[in-house]
Amino acid sequence: MCELLGMSANVPTDICFSFSGLMRRGGGTGPHRDGWGIAFYEGKGVRSFHDPEPSCQSRIAQLIKEHPIKSLSVISHIRQANVGSVCLENTHPFMRELWGYTWVFAHNGQLDKGLFDLPLSFYKPVGSTDSEYAFCWLLGQIRERFPERPADLAALSDFIHQCCEQLRALGVYNMLLSDSSLLYAYCSSKLSWLTRRAPFGEATLMDDELTVDFCKETTPNDIVTVIATEPLTDNEQWTALQSGELVLFRDGVDQLHLTSNAVAAD
Repeated sequence: MCELLGMSANVPTDICFSFSGLMRRGGGTGPHRDGWGIAFYEGKGVRSFHDPEPSCQSRIAQLIKEHPIKSLSVISHIRQANVGSVCLENTHPFMRELWGYTWVFAHNGQLDKGLFDLPLSFYKPVGSTDSEYAFCWLLGQIRERFPERPADLAALSDFIHQCCEQLRALGVYNMLLSDSSLLYAYCSSKLSWLTRRAPFGEATLMDDELTVDFCKETTPNDIVTVIATEPLTDNEQWTALQSGELVLFRDGVDQLHLTSNAVAAD
């Protein structure tokens, strides 16, 4: 399967440290060598990079590792192809516009053929992955239910959770989704997160010989949450999400948790 990486922060923050660990798993310490991508929000704009080459060998990935692009919200993905060929249009994360915002999506897992029986409305896939098809369906469902951006965040989150539950019934569906200010993380089988805030300490990557003392890199007011398929560090406490759980982050802060039992019938 693939691996996900996301970040939500209250101040513009680079993801060089976490990405350094993730890119090693893309054909180095892990088997996910079928492409990679990353998207950084800058206001409502998105700076994105995609490459069908293994991230551990990609010169573009090396640039991302070494160049500190700062953002409040980031989504990244390394791919192990299941559905769809290895090519640029099949690399995550995928992007579409809704309500004047660019939504970014990445998926880990595999969905069965029943996915393609779900009707698409406004959005159509460019590539041939089950992931992009699921994203097009999900965003189309949101657009139909909420033609305008809703003021009620809870109602939107509840509906996104219901859609994720429907997709989870079709296979493995771990997801990261963002509209620039909000970052949704939904777990089907495997997803973990941690929040770094004062007092900061050292963190050491599992997949690279790299340690950072975040006390020297941050201010006392910084809050940074990192989400990953597998924990990236071996000396920090990661929280594993449960199957069917959706977590929402804004400015690095955990906004709400929704579980399968909390989802009402549509």
